[in-house]
Amino acid sequence: MTTKPPPTALEKMGLNTPMALALHLPSRYEDETELFTIEEALGLGRFHSIQTQGVVIRNQVTFRPRRQLLVTIEDDTASLQLRFLNFYPSQQKQMAVGAHVRVRGEIREGYQGPEMVHPTVRAVVPEAPLSASLTPVYPASAGLSQTIIRKAVLKALQDASLKESLAEFLPPKLMAEILPTNDWPPLQDAITYLHQPPADANTQSLLERTHPAWRRVQFEELLAQQISLKRAHAIRRERRAPSFAKGQEKTKSSNKVNLGIEEGLLKVLPFELTGAQTRVWSEIGLDLSNTFPMNRLLQGDVGSGKTVIAALAAARAMDHGYQAAIMAPTEILAEQHYLKMQEWFEPLGVKIAWLSGSLKAKEKKLAQEMIESGEAQLIIGTHALIQDKVSFAKLGLAVIDEQHRFGVRQRLEIQQRVGSELFYCHQLMMSATPIPRTLAMTYYADLDVSVIDELPPGRKPIATKVVKAARRDEVISGLYDWLSKGLQAYWVCPLIEESEVLQLQTAVESFEQLTQALPNFKVGLVHGRLKSKEKAAVMAAFKANEIQLLVATTVIEVGVDVPNAALMVIEHAERFGYAQIHQLRGRVGRGSADSVCILMYAEPLSLAAKERLQTLRETSDGFVIAERDLSLRGPGELLGAKQSGDAMLRFVDLQRDAWLIELAQTAAERLLAEHGDLVERHLERWLGSRTEFLKA
Repeated sequence: MTTKPPPTALEKMGLNTPMALALHLPSRYEDETELFTIEEALGLGRFHSIQTQGVVIRNQVTFRPRRQLLVTIEDDTASLQLRFLNFYPSQQKQMAVGAHVRVRGEIREGYQGPEMVHPTVRAVVPEAPLSASLTPVYPASAGLSQTIIRKAVLKALQDASLKESLAEFLPPKLMAEILPTNDWPPLQDAITYLHQPPADANTQSLLERTHPAWRRVQFEELLAQQISLKRAHAIRRERRAPSFAKGQEKTKSSNKVNLGIEEGLLKVLPFELTGAQTRVWSEIGLDLSNTFPMNRLLQGDVGSGKTVIAALAAARAMDHGYQAAIMAPTEILAEQHYLKMQEWFEPLGVKIAWLSGSLKAKEKKLAQEMIESGEAQLIIGTHALIQDKVSFAKLGLAVIDEQHRFGVRQRLEIQQRVGSELFYCHQLMMSATPIPRTLAMTYYADLDVSVIDELPPGRKPIATKVVKAARRDEVISGLYDWLSKGLQAYWVCPLIEESEVLQLQTAVESFEQLTQALPNFKVGLVHGRLKSKEKAAVMAAFKANEIQLLVATTVIEVGVDVPNAALMVIEHAERFGYAQIHQLRGRVGRGSADSVCILMYAEPLSLAAKERLQTLRETSDGFVIAERDLSLRGPGELLGAKQSGDAMLRFVDLQRDAWLIELAQTAAERLLAEHGDLVERHLERWLGSRTEFLKA
């Protein structure tokens, strides 16, 4: 029996076919087409990557201030020092005294004059020819050298099978009608060009990925994504789902479910729906009446009233004799939903089951039995709801709150689990983090989107102030005045335990300091390491105003509703992201008092942190904040795609290339309508097995 050889470094990166290697495009280029004397290189200034060569005249390892290799080379014009802070014996040997080397790197001012730190080094003869094209630098994993990747790519580009794989099959007439320009090269030429750009190539457009060769590749990749999403949208409309049409509810004789849960809920609510909520509920109600599954994303800023819409959708499903499930990413948020739904539904006789990972085995088993028997009409919990042991009797609606936190694979799991052989259940996803337009056009293109763009009456704008940490005593003094008025406040910290590296104030430390500084008031502490019951007890005491100041980590980011808490201090705000601060800030401004959020930061501030705090001070518009967040973090992190290990769009930058998205959408519609035979070929070329992720 022959044992299979272990995968090579290339295979581990998925670079095991000529096509995979052809699409492994460079992240940048090095210009090895020009060679300067050392004197010329020194005169060209700093911070330019320059190639020069010379004979090694000195090679020594020093140990002060740390172990490093110092090499000096010279030519007929001048000498230059090379410094290596990390090096192998083989490198030391390669640059032995007398060796002739060609080096490339940035010249910077060192302790002993101009030097190159960690340049690229090659041993060559003085007359060695220069490269005819720019040298590609590829994304690589540990232990995989650029030389190995370059050789593999070169071999792949010469493989006969690649001609067929990269063949032109997009109809020229369609391309001419859709594309604004005809200077994009054929796909194979574009890919060859990107791997081997000529010496006179426009390096700037290659690095910025705006070159026509890049545009052709980006368009094709976007086209594959748009086709996949539009096809997923069409496939969903062919699936069967229960119709929850208004006026066709189950009768008492045929079903034990209480009549008129939806009407009863509207009567017990202590408020009227806003115009935006009414509009959104009308859109969702129409979806629920269809015989194919709803797949809708409900967007609304923090405090806009998404929960009541979810409750109405659940009521509609229960009125038709089906179960509804509400799932949240954290136990504290799921618990907030549970308490709110209890308040609204228990007077109407609705049986609610609670399921989370922290339940004791006996409690969990009881909840699972209620769900499986159908006794539980409404099920609320964390991701424990999509575990294998949970079997629903008749699930008709799944509501997924803060859906971006679950990650691509988890959304796919619940989508597959909620269906049965007979029907798929309706899905409503909710997010308080608005989806930037470009993200909605790409990753969410198969979803229908509703937006609650109006805050409930009485919600006041939140004043945001940015304050240096050096003014901490002033902030505490102001906090005393605030609490003296009978109002409550949050004090948010990023860490629980001391970190020598970050030097951040911790929740525990802040709790102790604030308890001493404010002896007339009760200070509470809540963080992620508390047991659920302890956490719930602290939150209940805060809600009842038994605790006036709540020191917390970001566990309060979502789902906490205390109208009397109108002040929030966020410590080390420079360490938080856009979305986190926006979510946290939304915990205040829920009552009649004027609300304030203080962003306290430690100096020195990075440029990115300064811009972030400035933006958050100037705007509370979730869409503006979401666009900034997208530019900072990229779509993979916002979507949870990094959890799946799939970059999804490899060559497209959603902000830089936004104009391409609409072109790709139009082309996808035309291809699906007029050239169905080409669709599979295009998807297979660009996505392979990854098409499943785009259906999530």
